[in-house]
Amino acid sequence: MFRNSCYVFVILLILQACSRSSHQQGTKKTTSGNPIAEGWYADPEGAIFGNKYWVYPTYSAPYKDQVFFDAFSSPDLVNWTKHNRILDTVNVKWAKRAVWAPAIVAKGGKYYLFFGANDIQNNEQQGGIGVAVADNPAGPFIDYLGKPLIDKFYNGAQPIDQFVFHDKDGQYYIIYGGWRHCNIAKLKDDFTGLIPYADGTTFKEITPKGYVEGPFMFIKDGRYYFMWSEGGWTGPNYSVAYAIADSPFGPFERVGKILQQDSTIATGAGHHSVIHNTKKDKWFIVYHRRPLGETNGNHRVTCIDEMLFDEKGFIKPVKMTHIGVKALAIK
Repeated sequence: MFRNSCYVFVILLILQACSRSSHQQGTKKTTSGNPIAEGWYADPEGAIFGNKYWVYPTYSAPYKDQVFFDAFSSPDLVNWTKHNRILDTVNVKWAKRAVWAPAIVAKGGKYYLFFGANDIQNNEQQGGIGVAVADNPAGPFIDYLGKPLIDKFYNGAQPIDQFVFHDKDGQYYIIYGGWRHCNIAKLKDDFTGLIPYADGTTFKEITPKGYVEGPFMFIKDGRYYFMWSEGGWTGPNYSVAYAIADSPFGPFERVGKILQQDSTIATGAGHHSVIHNTKKDKWFIVYHRRPLGETNGNHRVTCIDEMLFDEKGFIKPVKMTHIGVKALAIK
């Protein structure tokens, strides 16, 4: 009798599990969840190409293992597809390690991926900011120049953390820099080099107070919003601040922080980018953060939350969530 009861009990458990699994499979995912992908990823660059959202992060690992990029695409911000090794240093002969912080631009039917490599510490070491090109946003990307685009320190800025900004007059700029200095330089139309300014200089420093690294710029209502990361990337105080100006050259007066750690959610929130769905006029901040309890500097995950503005155009403090954002198609 006891044995038969056990059999019945086990069968009931199996039936419950099957029912639960069936219910879960039939439940449609309605929010992105944070993080948006499994694995350690940081420094995400968000973009929209065609009818898909794209996120290009750093593979967050020891520098010797950071030799490739993965990418993620989604039609709705909720369901993400992983694209493996869209760029690998086997296709960039001068890049050996510490390949990070990708920035991407679509132009003339091509996709240009700007990246930092080798974490150079002085002008004698090989490395800096490079460019790769592909016919598809999912790659494969190959080295475009055969050498770095920027391989020296100018105005004290380490050549890392590049962002490519497309101004309303059509000019492309590269905005970059670590070690608490940020430069802006004009890109040639084909991205093969830089164009000197009228005064003969090539690099103009636009470093705002508090700047450490991770610059990002966008235009809203005719004004230039300049954002950056502050604090140390391995610590809990990593955060994002911003300024507003009437020109991409500033002057940029710091407004304040809009993203920082939350003791109930995560620490080390920073190195972000912004996605603007112009059809729906929705703004999203894509960033990395460190899950609570994680002490390894490379244990960072890529997340997305909505970014809102007040009636004066100032960015409201971003509330980090585990839920993420609701589904939203491009059009």
